[in-house]
Amino acid sequence: MTTTSQPVRQGLAAGITMLAAIMLLVSGTLSILRGIAGVTKDEIFLIPSEYSYQFDVSAWGWIHLALGVLLVAVAIGMMVTATWARIFAYCLAALSIVANFASLPHYPWWSVIVIVVDLVVIWAISTWTPDRV
Repeated sequence: MTTTSQPVRQGLAAGITMLAAIMLLVSGTLSILRGIAGVTKDEIFLIPSEYSYQFDVSAWGWIHLALGVLLVAVAIGMMVTATWARIFAYCLAALSIVANFASLPHYPWWSVIVIVVDLVVIWAISTWTPDRV
C-alpha cells in the first residue's frame, strides 16, 4: 500500500508534526525558564545527596538554558518546514530525553513530562512526509 493511498494518516501526521513544533517551542521556552531558575539557584529544585549524574544545580541550569534556546530555534524552523529543522529536532529531542533523564532527581515530574513530549515529537517527525501530503 502506498503512502498516497493513506491521506488521512499523512494529514494526521502533518497535524501532529505541527503540534510537535509547537510542543518543541513550549518545551524550549520552559527549558529556558528552567535553566534561568537553575542558574539563579532557585529553591524549586530537589538536591539529592547521592546520585550518579550529580551536577551543581547551576550546571544543570546552563545545560537546560542552552538546550532550550536550541529547541526554540528548531521549533521555528519546523514551523516553516525547513528540512534542517526536522533533522535537528530528532537530535535535540533525543538529547533532551537524556538531559531530563539525568536531571530526574532534581525536578522529577517535569523531567518525566518533557521525556514523554520528546517521544511524541520524535514519533510525529518520523511519521510525517511533507512531500506526500
